[in-house]
Amino acid sequence: MPTPFDPIDLPALRLPNRIAMAPLTRRRAYGEGLSATAMMAEYYAQRASAGLIVSECLQPEPVGQGYTDTPGLHDERQALSWRPVTRRVHEAGGRIFAQLMHAGRNSHPELLGAGLHPLAPSPVAAEGDVRVHGGEPAVRKPYPVPTEMTCDDIAATVSAFADSAALAMDAGFDGVELHGGYGYLIQQFLSSSANLRTDRYGGSLEGRRRFVLELVDAVADRIGPQHLALRLSPGCPAFGIVEDDLDDLYLGLIDRLRPDLAYLHLFEFPGHRDLTAGMRRRWPGVLMLNPHETHADWPAGPRQLHLVEDGLADILSFGTLFVSNPDLVTRLRDGSPLAPADEGTFYRGDHRGYTDYPALAEAS
Repeated sequence: MPTPFDPIDLPALRLPNRIAMAPLTRRRAYGEGLSATAMMAEYYAQRASAGLIVSECLQPEPVGQGYTDTPGLHDERQALSWRPVTRRVHEAGGRIFAQLMHAGRNSHPELLGAGLHPLAPSPVAAEGDVRVHGGEPAVRKPYPVPTEMTCDDIAATVSAFADSAALAMDAGFDGVELHGGYGYLIQQFLSSSANLRTDRYGGSLEGRRRFVLELVDAVADRIGPQHLALRLSPGCPAFGIVEDDLDDLYLGLIDRLRPDLAYLHLFEFPGHRDLTAGMRRRWPGVLMLNPHETHADWPAGPRQLHLVEDGLADILSFGTLFVSNPDLVTRLRDGSPLAPADEGTFYRGDHRGYTDYPALAEAS
């Protein structure tokens, strides 16, 4: 059986190892119009030894923004800002996919501005509250009731994702990952609590799956399926998400999902290992797993490396550990000490807690 440090071939890309950097929202897109910056290029280049980097979430259209200072990828200016990032990663020997994420109902008009209002499958508010601007002191407000998307809105959103994916490829990314989990728009359509529709995009399990399947096909048609991946988080209850008929919902989704994607990425929520194994058996392609069998496995780390040799996953993705260990692959391979991350610097801020974590050789 392969080890996490052996190479693996995706349909259009060879990875030198099976340790991926999971997408990590850092909220430092301080460039004009939520563009990428030189500091972001440095951050990703430092982590280029990962088998694959999956970028932080990028909203494919303005109404898809869910947090302050998250980057957009819906105009040429933003795409141009990412070219130095992808170039630096490639010059350092790395590979990088762009993750596209639409927040759906998890936003607020005061955050979006320009007269925009959050869109969602149904007019059901998310649980919790949201920071509505980047200034200090922080101001948070409850999530509002979103506007129910019409079929025309759905078609426009699918088109926005496809356009954004094309911009990502123009910006030098090696591919695109669609964020289909953690309570954002795609999972809202899959959810029985957020999706109360009675048309073709709701009601039955087939209806709840329809949006993501149409979205995957549209983006694959634009950039090629070999450059496209999908991330799912079955059973994740973020923002009040409920998914009735969970196993049937996701196993049926795998059966209907086109098999020629670059990979399928599962963010495993604790308590669903049997479903993870079932999806593994159903999915014929490369499976990337961010493993959390129990809450004690959070964050994922060295204890989960055996899952590649056990055959549960082809690639393991790690998030938190990549924040504070830019050379994580080397540390995991050598069994070296892992630096702890400062949670107080995860979001926004400057270089501190972002680009100033040294590699082990530098720290020594």
